[in-house]
Amino acid sequence: MTTNWNATIWSQLGAEIDMLDRAIEVCPEALWSDRSRHPQFWYTVYHTLFFLDLYLSGTLEGFQPPPPFNLDELDPSGIMPAEVYPQEQMREYLAHGRAKCRRILAELTEERVIETARFPWVEMPYGELLLVSIRHVQHHTAQLNLLLRQEVNHVPRWITRAPDPI
Repeated sequence: MTTNWNATIWSQLGAEIDMLDRAIEVCPEALWSDRSRHPQFWYTVYHTLFFLDLYLSGTLEGFQPPPPFNLDELDPSGIMPAEVYPQEQMREYLAHGRAKCRRILAELTEERVIETARFPWVEMPYGELLLVSIRHVQHHTAQLNLLLRQEVNHVPRWITRAPDPI
């Protein structure tokens, strides 16, 4: 893959990760930890970051999120974490995903782009999975922004591109 496309994908996926970070940052504690809401703000953030991390890996084989997280998010029964993960912990997981994304895109080759990414629920070229990741983060960030608009009548401003190149 050409460096230009790597930079383009980073520009957009990085911007979306930054928009997610802003939603986390401005979320009031009462909304963050409210387990009566569906979707739950904190859990939507966790789900989004977990799948960003997983899809960047390209396979379930050998995947392990950083501690204290585990693979329960893949449980088909829909098991939820017992405790609400704090905002700062989610921002640390976000930083992990952002760094992983930058590293992968900086090293991405044309061969890797066409390799098949395999999960029990989907198979597709890794390059397409990167685009799915943009859509997934964007989808859930939009949900979070709707919750913020409803609760505090404020959403973070739009980010057009990641501010830092790969």
